[in-house]
Amino acid sequence: MSSIPKACRIELAGQQIDLLPDPALWWPAERVLFIADLHLGKAATYRALGQPVPSGTTQENLARLDRLIDRHAPGEIVFLGDFLHAAQARTPQLLAAVEAWRTRHPALTCTLVRGNHDSRAGDPPASLRVRVVDEPHPMGPFAACHHPQQQPSHFVLAGHVHPTLKLHGRGRDSVRVRCFVQDGDQLILPAFGEFTGGWRVDAAPDRRFYAVGGEAVWKV
Repeated sequence: MSSIPKACRIELAGQQIDLLPDPALWWPAERVLFIADLHLGKAATYRALGQPVPSGTTQENLARLDRLIDRHAPGEIVFLGDFLHAAQARTPQLLAAVEAWRTRHPALTCTLVRGNHDSRAGDPPASLRVRVVDEPHPMGPFAACHHPQQQPSHFVLAGHVHPTLKLHGRGRDSVRVRCFVQDGDQLILPAFGEFTGGWRVDAAPDRRFYAVGGEAVWKV
């Protein structure tokens, strides 16, 4: 029997928020799930350029979305930018897989906050019924964005950076993991998509890190 992933509950802008190890952010009061940097079709884009990269990442991404939806029953998913990786990602196979995923969740509201890759890849097909908005997209006390930024009246939830953290063990042992980063009145989510890479974020005064690994999220 598999263990239940362990979330980390924190308070942001007066709201109880769960940082999930999938990784995603869950706003239980409004039943909203936030996903950053899905980058569907990134591996296919590289393969189109003749580079031997792994296949099957789209199905893994969609399967993890399915598990999140089954576990939390959200009313809405907000994608914080970079839904599709590039125009080359819009292959018949990928679009068919995403169509099948959408068909499994017909009542779910999906919103995409446009990111830099979305401007090049284009908006999702209308058949996917994904509402597309520009940043900042206000949602109660939060501003859903792709790029990290400051908003004077809202707490920002963003992606784009693909943040990672280097954890040190004994001796010279170390490991790099995905992480959530709280910096002032903004929280940067780790990239959800497989094969997305990451950017190491350095420590700074008042910057908080929440590491993701081993089916858990914990404050570092």
